[in-house]
Amino acid sequence: MPFPMTSIGGMDISRLIIGSNTFHGFSHFSRARDEWLRKHFTPERIYEVMAHCAEEGLNATIAIQRKDYVDIIAEVRRNTGHHINYIATPAGATLEELKKGIDEAADLGCEFCWPHTSWTDARVVASEGRIEEGPEALDYIRKRGMIPGWSTHRPEVVVISDNAGYDCAGYVQIFNSIGFLCAVETDWERNIIRGTDKPVVSIKPLGAGRIMPPTGFEFVYNNIKPIDTVAIGMLSVEEAKEDISIARQCMAQLSPEVDLQYTRSKAHLVKDA
Repeated sequence: MPFPMTSIGGMDISRLIIGSNTFHGFSHFSRARDEWLRKHFTPERIYEVMAHCAEEGLNATIAIQRKDYVDIIAEVRRNTGHHINYIATPAGATLEELKKGIDEAADLGCEFCWPHTSWTDARVVASEGRIEEGPEALDYIRKRGMIPGWSTHRPEVVVISDNAGYDCAGYVQIFNSIGFLCAVETDWERNIIRGTDKPVVSIKPLGAGRIMPPTGFEFVYNNIKPIDTVAIGMLSVEEAKEDISIARQCMAQLSPEVDLQYTRSKAHLVKDA
């Protein structure tokens, strides 16, 4: 079954994309969980999850530019025939350092390049309605043959970039039902996402594991635009299957149906047949 798509910078992108924090050991939960993720996710395990996602129709991922990650993407394409587009998120302390990361992303063949929140958000001058060195960064990305955008945790970036008319194809924004890591209240975040005519990649839809998937996906998909997409990290093929199924139901405006977790303590919650 084809996966629902949107368009970013003229390219068809699935409305659920593959996050990479789990693969690369960033749990947003604890140091112990970070360490476990880094031990668990061998290239073979990353490949298993990504190959399944590709077979389901997910055709994009967002991550720091990494040669080993590109190699896995290439292996997925060789074995499944499905290509996964790469939204690279380089960073750096200066514009020159960022440009080195942009060059790395271009040399790796990444289709998109959206400077990471650590670079972008430090350069927001809200009182003047500009992002310092932003136009130069976006221009350099375009010259290197990639589609520019902003990876940001600050909603001001969306408003400033739109108002300034920056050459930006889309944005990353944190959005989830409990406001985890959101810079403003969820209703404000919703207005920011719905207020731009550019596609937004909503990240942390499950609050890094703090929100149950049916609750998290239903909230996000019911509040973003039809042209937006959602990025989520997945721990296993089993989790990918469940998340993708829930996302499909939410995009079809159906209430997600999943097998609830059953324990002995819930025995009295089950009605007699």
